[in-house]
Amino acid sequence: MSGVEEVVLAEPRGFCAGVDRAIEIVERALKKFGAPIYVRHEIVHNTYVVEDLKAKGAIFIEELDAVPAGATLVFSAHGVSQAIRQEAAARGFSVFDATCPLVTKVHVEVAKLHREGYDFIMIGHKGHPEVEGTMGQLSEGIHLVEDVEDVERLTVPADRPLAVVTQTTLSVDDAAEIVAAVKRRFPGIREPKQQDICYATQNRQDAVKLLAPSVDVVIVVGSPTSSNSNRLRELAERLGTDAYMVDSPDDLDPAWFDGKRRVGLTAGASAPDILVQQVIERLRALGAVSIRSLPGAIESVHFPLPLGLGDKAMGIAPKA
Repeated sequence: MSGVEEVVLAEPRGFCAGVDRAIEIVERALKKFGAPIYVRHEIVHNTYVVEDLKAKGAIFIEELDAVPAGATLVFSAHGVSQAIRQEAAARGFSVFDATCPLVTKVHVEVAKLHREGYDFIMIGHKGHPEVEGTMGQLSEGIHLVEDVEDVERLTVPADRPLAVVTQTTLSVDDAAEIVAAVKRRFPGIREPKQQDICYATQNRQDAVKLLAPSVDVVIVVGSPTSSNSNRLRELAERLGTDAYMVDSPDDLDPAWFDGKRRVGLTAGASAPDILVQQVIERLRALGAVSIRSLPGAIESVHFPLPLGLGDKAMGIAPKA
């Protein structure tokens, strides 16, 4: 029998500015140009968001040859390689770039330092679209490491300066450990002026560090493909608290809450608040009578939309 009495909400949780911007780009493109709008890769890694945009007329593709000539194409928030950009230009698509500006910052840094003669070590998860996009900024000279063991095995040219960059949605603690290993092996390596892990990833992980020790079990709302959501679940477990990730309230298993009086709840940066509210309602049905929020960082970041999507002609004033 469930013992749920209280739900404790992490702050902040859910959508970040980059996700808000990416979804708005697709929605505004649909409003301005009509369906279909083609999107390369899932716009963000969340099943609910993707299905909602599909219902509105977005078509998600992986290969550009699936996009008809003259179509409008949106690049996902994770960013794309230079090869994809060049192919889209060659095919003549009307392109709107929903790459998170914090990912774009990493791409710009890579291009700048490459011109200065640097090779790169990238810390990230192999196969993740953000990693593929960042590594795809160069045709050579960028080496992926996923853990400390990869750092020890790495061979790089001895005659070129090195710089390190990271995926923006990593575990802050894991990344720090790997960066430390990189610096031990390559003492002269150049680090970014500001860490590449984004403010929203940092804030949500900090919130879980506050949440997990004060509850009996942590629920993370997020899709299996969401890197930052997975990191939140792993972090709660590392802190000694049982933790589960759910894509929707239907994924909740009442057995998780046997003898668990206080449930912590957070959401990855690509998970919409409607799912959090649905999970809260399910927890109410399991006995929760109290809902409260922990104090946390207040986020006021806003990223502007691409030119052409904030037009007054659409009846929508551009955001400041």
